[in-house]
Amino acid sequence: MADSTELQARDTIHAGGEWRAAVSGATREILDPADALPFAVVAEGDEQDTDLAVAAARRAFDEGPWPGTPVAERAALLRRVADLLVRDREELGLLESRDAGKTVEEGRVDIDCVADAFRYFADLVAGEAPGRVVDAGSSDVHSVVVHEPVGVCALITPWNYPLLQASWKIAPALAAGNTFVVKPSEITPLTTIALIGLLTEAGLPAGVANIVTGPGRTVGARLAEHPGVDLVSFTGGLVSGVKVAQAAAPTVKRVALELGGKNPNVVFADACATDEGFDTAVDQALNAAFIHSGQVCSAGARLIVEESVRDRFVTELARRARRIRLGRGTVDGVECGPLVSEQQRAKVEAYVESALGEGAVLRSGGKRPEPSAERPENGYFYEPTVLDRCHREMKVVREEVFGPVLTVETFRTEDEAVALANDTEYGLAGAVWTADAGRARRVAGRLRHGTVWINDFHPYLPQAEWGGFGRSGVGRELGPAGLAEYRETKHVYQNLAPEPVRWFAG
Repeated sequence: MADSTELQARDTIHAGGEWRAAVSGATREILDPADALPFAVVAEGDEQDTDLAVAAARRAFDEGPWPGTPVAERAALLRRVADLLVRDREELGLLESRDAGKTVEEGRVDIDCVADAFRYFADLVAGEAPGRVVDAGSSDVHSVVVHEPVGVCALITPWNYPLLQASWKIAPALAAGNTFVVKPSEITPLTTIALIGLLTEAGLPAGVANIVTGPGRTVGARLAEHPGVDLVSFTGGLVSGVKVAQAAAPTVKRVALELGGKNPNVVFADACATDEGFDTAVDQALNAAFIHSGQVCSAGARLIVEESVRDRFVTELARRARRIRLGRGTVDGVECGPLVSEQQRAKVEAYVESALGEGAVLRSGGKRPEPSAERPENGYFYEPTVLDRCHREMKVVREEVFGPVLTVETFRTEDEAVALANDTEYGLAGAVWTADAGRARRVAGRLRHGTVWINDFHPYLPQAEWGGFGRSGVGRELGPAGLAEYRETKHVYQNLAPEPVRWFAG
């Protein structure tokens, strides 16, 4: 692995079809979270770079061919991008692993999902009718509702799923005929940079796709307030999301926010009545909480289990959590990688310390692992942690930890389970485990969360809208609603036989 003296800064800002360095000349080292060593250098853009990128996107939208490109051609380009993603799957999966800390296998799955998203939106727009005819009650009137692109879109993406979250915004934005400026997280920008290169290779006109690498306090803030931006789509934390909405308000631009969650995983005793059912529910609880070290907005970080099976369930859950193999994501057999940064690990440690001080019982984890050949001493590793005997007043139960920490609460009745699951300021996702089909439908219908899984956790479908209630944000991604976010609606009323109105003397 190269040390920092061997690294070369890259021109990672792309505006108007050209790659270049930051106007200021500033750069940032990208660290591998498995060992805290730099392995890439990117341009550190600021407001000047942002203004140049927005200007390029504005010209491409107002003067360029893309907004008027036939739908079939736009769809064909998206399919070419999907093919290029499949071609580069191994390289991109490895890059995602080194950048974000996840396992290579998770990185590969992410790339597959990105390709699926591009294909889905290509098929969606290609199969649409050109407009919805509105009956005006007269054969002399042709009235139709059509959809047009919003304009210049500012797309601000998070560090945990860099390329996947970017694709959920970029694919529908392009399918609708928009131009865009994307700002990836300054911590994990590398695969988004690579995607811009693939868009260019696929034949996207210059200026349609632009990227500015840099921090949220400068690049993100400027995009949110910029008068040349028509829409801002942000995925990230609640505090930053509120700032984005406030910055966008004076120009009354369209805003879409996906802001995370504190997601309940409700397990009824009847789901554990058989050995197979018990094993599956425990396995899925591990998956819900610890995939990508819990750095997932939809993570099932709150296990809410029926009291009669709680001791057996938590004992087995903790035993398996202790057996999860931690290490560098590029090592075969590793099941869980490091946290993304030292700052993130310190945040997780503070939450665990707070929980123990408030009476939680530590059943597994709760500390940094011992270093090993696959866990370098300087890596940002933290053991999968199970905290038992938790209650709603605890900070660790109320707030999004975004790390490998699972809290355990118990209930006795169905009403109590629903009340606990809904007792959160967030409303992104949740799950219910039960062998009773009627109960499954009742509980799912009562949960105030944007996605509810029954006897499963974490799958998503490109065809289904993704979003939340409460402080989990506004707007929808994926599905037809995800495409609608990037469109304006226009009513075209054509009078084929106009006559004088004669309302006024003349």
